[in-house]
This record gives sequence, structure tokens and C-alpha cells, in this order.
Amino acid sequence: MTESDAAAGPSGGAAASDLLLARVVREESGRIVASLAGSLGRLDIAEEAVAEAVEEALRAWRGNGIPPNPGGWLTQAARHNAFDRLRREDRYREKLAGMAPEVEWGYATADPADTDSSDEIDDRLPLLFGCCHPALSQEAQLALTLRAVCGLTTAQIARATFSTEPATAQRIVRAKRKIGATGIPLRIPDGPDRAERLDIVLTVVSVMYNEAHLVAGGDATSNRDLADDALWLAGVIAAALPREAEAHGLLALLLFHRARESARSVDGELVLLADQDRSRWNETLIVRARAELEQAAGLRRPGRWQLHAAIAACHADAETAAETDWLQVLVLYDLLLGYDPSPVVRLNRAVALDRVGAPTAALSEVDALQAHLGRAHLWHAVRAHLLRRLGRDHEALAADLRALELTANDAERRLLAARTHR
Repeated sequence: MTESDAAAGPSGGAAASDLLLARVVREESGRIVASLAGSLGRLDIAEEAVAEAVEEALRAWRGNGIPPNPGGWLTQAARHNAFDRLRREDRYREKLAGMAPEVEWGYATADPADTDSSDEIDDRLPLLFGCCHPALSQEAQLALTLRAVCGLTTAQIARATFSTEPATAQRIVRAKRKIGATGIPLRIPDGPDRAERLDIVLTVVSVMYNEAHLVAGGDATSNRDLADDALWLAGVIAAALPREAEAHGLLALLLFHRARESARSVDGELVLLADQDRSRWNETLIVRARAELEQAAGLRRPGRWQLHAAIAACHADAETAAETDWLQVLVLYDLLLGYDPSPVVRLNRAVALDRVGAPTAALSEVDALQAHLGRAHLWHAVRAHLLRRLGRDHEALAADLRALELTANDAERRLLAARTHR
């Protein structure tokens, strides 16, 4: 359950309990899943027990009121559910004997969050690394992370990832089975594997944030819950791994992006960066983003997420679009290519190349990416802009029309349609 779903639910006391439950699920479900999975060695049972507990809480809290210790209540309900499931599986009886005795189901149970030490690794991190194991597809990594770590329902995940509920459910089931069958450990890897695995985790969080924007058929308004979950997860990772520069880099990047949100989407319409009213940018988030970027830089281990964030910082530093230091942006993209030579990074670098006065070279670079990005509306939109800059208006119109065909978001369609009528 997300807070938006809760807010759209019943009114009065029920709405208040739903809102609190949404917050507790976000803060506690990943911890509970991680704890149960660690005790049982079964991610599938742990995740299903927590999901069942959330459903029970929804009904019980609406009817009986909010318990004094909501997190403890949810933990105990999940433990009961896990025990019930294990009792139905004879081959796991020995694990039951090894678990701590049950405590009475009450409202006075200690909240696990109250006993955490700031010196301990957040117990959601091993779960997050397990969900983002490279043996799983990126789609499965994202769906399982949203389910096990963020506590989203199958319907919410399907909505957030533009998939169907049956396909999403199957994806999650297959991912959990694969983790169980292949013995994928729920732990933070050590040694040389850690950087690579962390990059996958950070990529999944980045994909989660991007999925929140430009919903098919929707306007420019982001899926705020999904974006907030991604930002929250990035914060959890950075706080738990304070010596990992790239974790701070990703958090900085998402904070910069989030800071622009109210200027990027105005009355459902998409406003390009150059046209945004920068007084609408959230200065508090920008200050936080700069602090995270500085902390990352202090660790002296550069990486792609820090460079992405540094480019975002260049835009944040400019009081107007015209004052943007595009030469610095281009230099940063050149550095970024050393870490991330993906076609999307090359496309964005081409935009910077145009801004420093080299539109012909920029167009050549964009044309070289056709085999990789020819089905992406953004490639056609950037190409149309460059063609128009070079006075090739007929070709620019054709490129804009192709971009119009390929985008599924209504706000982008309106923006591109307006360009074709100029």
C-alpha cells in the first residue's frame, strides 16, 4: 500500500489508519522480510507472510483502531503467518525449533526500529542486494525489490511498471523461486564483487525513479509514490554504506531531479529544462543534493552516478538556462563516457556538443546512434532539434512526427505536436 492509495481510500478514522499503515509498510516491511528470510532461509515465505500481515492490518486497524506499536504489531502478525506456513511444510519443522519462541500477540511488543543501532548495517540492504542479484533479469530485480523491500502490492507494481497484474505476479514468483532454487544469498557481497553488485542495486533504484515519470497515456505528473520510494531507497543505501561514493552520487542525482519536479510538470504539461521557471525548484533538496555530492567527492572514488549528479549540479548552479556552463557539462559527459558509454549517455553528450556551438558534429554523433536508439522517441526528438538548428526544416518535421508516433505519454505528445505546428 502506498500513501496515495491510502489517501484515496475511506475517510475519517479508517483513512487515518490506512495512511499510517502505508507509512509503516514503507518503513518496516523490508526489515521484517529481511529478518524472517534470515531466520527461515526462505525469501518466498517471508515475503508472503508480510504481505498477508499487511492485509490483516488493513482490516484490523480500520475496525479496532491503530495499535500503540504499529511496527511491532505488523512484525508479530508476519511471524505468526510465517509459522503457519512453515507448519504446513513438514520438511521445515527443524527450522521452527531453531527459531525464538513466540511472544504474545499484543500491542506492547518492542518495535524493531527502536532497537537498531546506528553502527549496524541496515538489515534491508542484504535483502536489496539479494533482490538485485545479476542472475535475475532487470525486470525481475525491479519487481522483486518493489515487493520485498518497499512492500508494494502486485497491483501497485504492475501499475508502476506498466505491466499487467498476472505478468507481474508471475515475474515475482519466478524470481523468488530462482533465489530459492539457486541459493542466491541475501547478503552484501564483499571484496571486488561489491562494487559491481552495488552498481546493479543503484541502477535498479534509478530505473525505479525513471519509471515514475512519463507514464504511458498520462500527463507530465510523476508517480509520486514510486519516485518517493526510489528516493527513500537511495537514502537508505547511502546511510547504510557511508563509505560508498556512488551511493551518495545516486542520492545526489535523484535529489537534484526531485528538486525540479514542480517546474518540470505544470498543470500536467511537460516543461523542458530550458523553459522551466527556476524559482519553482526546491532549494532545500538542491542543498541536500550538493551536500551528498560533496560527501561523495570527499571519498575520492569517482564513478558514473557522481558524474551524472555533477552534470545535474551544473544545471542547478545556473540562475538561467542561458547561463548554463555547457562547456563544463560537455567535459563531464566526456568523463562519464569512460564509465558509461551507453547510447543514452552519448545522445545526451550530443546535446551538450550542440550547446557549445557544434551542431553539425552533434548531428553526426546522433546519426551514429540510429542502430541503438532508432526506436526511441527521444532520439528522433533530439535529431529534429539539431536538424532545425541546421536549417533542414523538412527533415526536422519528419523526425518530430516520428517521435510523436513513438511516444506513449500524452504530455510528450502535446509537446511534440506543438513543435510540428510552428
